[in-house]
Amino acid sequence: MRRAFTLPELMLTLAVAGILLAIVVPLVSGATDRLQVEAATAQVVTAHQRARMLAISRGQVLTLSVDSAGLSIAPRDGAAPLWLGPGPAAAGVGLSGPTRRFTFSPEGFTLGLSNASLLLTRGASARTVVISRLGRIRVLR
Repeated sequence: MRRAFTLPELMLTLAVAGILLAIVVPLVSGATDRLQVEAATAQVVTAHQRARMLAISRGQVLTLSVDSAGLSIAPRDGAAPLWLGPGPAAAGVGLSGPTRRFTFSPEGFTLGLSNASLLLTRGASARTVVISRLGRIRVLR
């Protein structure tokens, strides 16, 4: 006699597998969103630090432009960018608001009058990068 699975056994197995997938897929999706937002946040923070260090080492005023499509560091006089990097959109992360520009003096301080907040989001995950007018940076969860 041949051994085989009956139709009710196969249907029960498929039902259990479907329930398990319905539980696991949103958890994996949420973890992926968190990782992508963390990576995009790290890119923005690193670009800020890079712009500050370049301004100090070159002894000139530099501007960091933060846009969802890209990050760039260029001299204030409008010459060719010294550094270009991918923006948060490359990882599927949204950046709210218009293009933000941060100008760094040769001493490493940002020039301007107010703080800036950058909100990075993907799915249910979000991080806020707060940049003070003195150049300090912190990430809020």
